[in-house]
Amino acid sequence: MELVPTKRLQLFAGRGNRDLSEEIARALDVPLGEVVLSTFANGEIYCRFGESIRGSDVFIIQSHCEPINERVMEMLIMIDAAKRASAKRITAVTPFYGYARQDRKAEGREPITARLVADLITVAGADRVVTVDLHTGQIQGFFDKPVDHLTAVPLLAEYAAKLFGAGADVTVVSPDAGGGKLMRRFSNYLAEYDIESELAFIDKRRPKGTHNVAVASEVVGEVEGRHCIVVDDMIDTAGTVAAAASLLKDRGAASVRILATHGLLSGPAVERLREAPVEEVVVTNTIPIPDEKRFDRLTVLSIAPIVAEALDAVFEDTSVSELFRGDNV
Repeated sequence: MELVPTKRLQLFAGRGNRDLSEEIARALDVPLGEVVLSTFANGEIYCRFGESIRGSDVFIIQSHCEPINERVMEMLIMIDAAKRASAKRITAVTPFYGYARQDRKAEGREPITARLVADLITVAGADRVVTVDLHTGQIQGFFDKPVDHLTAVPLLAEYAAKLFGAGADVTVVSPDAGGGKLMRRFSNYLAEYDIESELAFIDKRRPKGTHNVAVASEVVGEVEGRHCIVVDDMIDTAGTVAAAASLLKDRGAASVRILATHGLLSGPAVERLREAPVEEVVVTNTIPIPDEKRFDRLTVLSIAPIVAEALDAVFEDTSVSELFRGDNV
């Protein structure tokens, strides 16, 4: 007996970001599969796939958003259920990867939680991981499985280019010295729209032993009279970018806009951004942003077309890097 092997793509969504999952499904023209997810009275999570996934190429979409620990656990349970249901290949799609900032030991007796999450996803049974704009690219090395690291930089740069137009006096600003690679990548994409931007970064200090506390002390680069674009991978409590915006205005910037991939907007973030001297804050929908966290100067772009194109490449076994010209590292 001879059988001709066929491939079947099946998409399933966790409860982390249903709207984004539905957008990705529409872009791929593949319906979201049926999966039952519920929470017991004591907080335990239950999962059961409502259709056969035997021999399928299964993609499980889950953003690690609030409540983050539940969302991570839910993804692990979904992966385990898919493995036990004989899926041929399981790809964990995490538009926002939780615990990414804990990627090293900054002080003694600290964990490296980004590695722990990677181990959990691998042990649960994922064969591949797709994620967007990790806090640091080195997190890919925490996995023993292939990682497709997507980036929202082309999407954000295109938006900025349409906003300013060719020949604009633009300075791309990193809110700290560690964001130089992202800043240069953004600037290179702007150049494709005939915007030759300057580069600058903020000298930021974070008091030892503190979290979500940042002190912006000086700007290195040309910003006076120029349109400044502050680029970062995420906005959490907005302390860093708000301080950067105030400093840029004090140094004579004509305008300040903040562009980031992940809009966590935790705690005082919305209030800080409302009060910050910025014309606009632009994020993508890797994290669902509820109505109470939206404000007039907030723009949310959809990352779904980028993720969908990458998932199609994964399914077809073609290059994902070529979609980003190798800039997604």
